[in-house]
Amino acid sequence: MATTPLPPIPSSIVTHSSTSKPPPNLSYSPSPPPNLRPQLPQKTLRREFLRGVALLPLLLDLKTPSSAAAREVEVGSYLPPLASDPSFVFFKASPKDTPALRAGNVQPYQFILPPTWKQTRVANILSGNYCQPKCAEPWVEVKFEDEKQGKVQVVASPLIRLTNKPNATIEEIGSPEKLIASLGPFVTGNTYDPDELLESSVEKLGDQTYYKYVLETPYALTGSHNLAKATAKGNTVVLFVASANEKQWQVSEKTLKAMLDSFQV
Repeated sequence: MATTPLPPIPSSIVTHSSTSKPPPNLSYSPSPPPNLRPQLPQKTLRREFLRGVALLPLLLDLKTPSSAAAREVEVGSYLPPLASDPSFVFFKASPKDTPALRAGNVQPYQFILPPTWKQTRVANILSGNYCQPKCAEPWVEVKFEDEKQGKVQVVASPLIRLTNKPNATIEEIGSPEKLIASLGPFVTGNTYDPDELLESSVEKLGDQTYYKYVLETPYALTGSHNLAKATAKGNTVVLFVASANEKQWQVSEKTLKAMLDSFQV
């Protein structure tokens, strides 16, 4: 006598992992005829389906961009050209660009970049979206890159991570060497060795002080050459990083330095 196939077990009641085995003594009896099987209400099925759809972006760690967020097109197609040098375009961040700007944890920043560069998406786990308005660790604000020239990113760090003094200036946090020792891993993407620092300097723009760095980082995940510029404003230290590998550095050193010089908060 043929037996009726077992009905699939609804995923909502499975409590063990997909690789776990059922208990050794577990046995099943033939399922009842179709007309006697319990049926889930259609509203319940629809609700479970919609719940799964709503969770999908979280499972895939996708971030829905705003109209001014990361775009898979060259920035020259939507950013204005720099009036003094049309070979660059001008980017100024606004509250619609990142969670930290919307929360007021970061003041708007600006810099220039070549029109052929593209803005890339920042993974949700790195964007600070999950911890605003009070993040304990640094997060990535925005990222841009060009396959032939390199990449840049803006990293923000809570001031409390570096000093207990509210609204401290960058000078009050410490020397350029002290600051890069704390933020170096966020420049390189992994570790920081003081021997990798080739040059540091201090720059004043109005009433804002910036620390600038030139690093040679052969083991960095970001690239063998890194430029960085940092300042403190409000309750955040903002760090601009330009990175390149050896091949990119040979053709874009001047461009990356121009981008670094243009960075302001």
